[in-house]
Amino acid sequence: MNRKRSQGRFVFFCIAPAAILVTLFIFIPTINVFRMSLYRMGGITNRKEFVGLNNFKSLIADKNFLQAMQNSIAIIVLVTLCTVFFAILFAAILSRGKFKGKNFFRVIFYIPNILSIVVIAGIFGAIYNPSTGLLNTFLNAIGLGSLAHQWMGDEKIVLYSVIFALVWQAIGYYMVMYMASMAAIPQDLYEAASLDGATEIQMFFRVTLPLVWSNIRTTLTFYIISTINLSFLFVQIMSDGGPNGHSEVFLNYMYKQAYGAGVYGYGMAIGVVVFIFSFALAAIVNKITEREVLEF
Repeated sequence: MNRKRSQGRFVFFCIAPAAILVTLFIFIPTINVFRMSLYRMGGITNRKEFVGLNNFKSLIADKNFLQAMQNSIAIIVLVTLCTVFFAILFAAILSRGKFKGKNFFRVIFYIPNILSIVVIAGIFGAIYNPSTGLLNTFLNAIGLGSLAHQWMGDEKIVLYSVIFALVWQAIGYYMVMYMASMAAIPQDLYEAASLDGATEIQMFFRVTLPLVWSNIRTTLTFYIISTINLSFLFVQIMSDGGPNGHSEVFLNYMYKQAYGAGVYGYGMAIGVVVFIFSFALAAIVNKITEREVLEF
């Protein structure tokens, strides 16, 4: 009995510090966001007025918010699909491919993850500069000056410019994660499949992909949520939501409303929508990608 109590105390004192920190810095602030979304209030003064769900009703009629929501969904879908696709492709090539310089390419692909997100956003902001940027300079140098653009000033392509930067930043990290899963697959399975006449492509879809699916599923959910946060930083630094809101995302719009326009309660209402949207999307993706776990 005393041993069980001792074990219980040990577990309690191990968990208590983390539980206290999570409560203070996650649970309580989250509850406060929900509470403040029900008020009309500024971010400087303590004056506030209870308005109930009026902030959420205003969101439905807010065209700028709806455009930011549309942009955010487009970024989440395109960035997630492109990143996961190329990360799996490069991981499979570097894991199964037989060519010189594999370690060199592993390092090259992982370099973006060494850099700060803010630094990467600044780098791409400089690359996309219409007059002195590397991209337009390169296009002019090879005789393709007609393809030069105002990459962050053209309403039609600004969102895709941000998406490319997000994909470039994340591929290496997820590639390494998938390579770790692929390295754990016994070579006997590939040898048996090869003896049965399977090609490398067939082995990828019938051996590699099913056995690393649980890892892909986990990273997919994680990356969808992280993309929501990363898109805010990239947009804030690279375009600030312009031109005319065509690269605005909902976290960027929330920040402008809460701390720029001074309608703090309205900004918190946007935060509540983002919170619910994130968890709902993660639950949907988790359900869609659910399948029987294969073991070896």
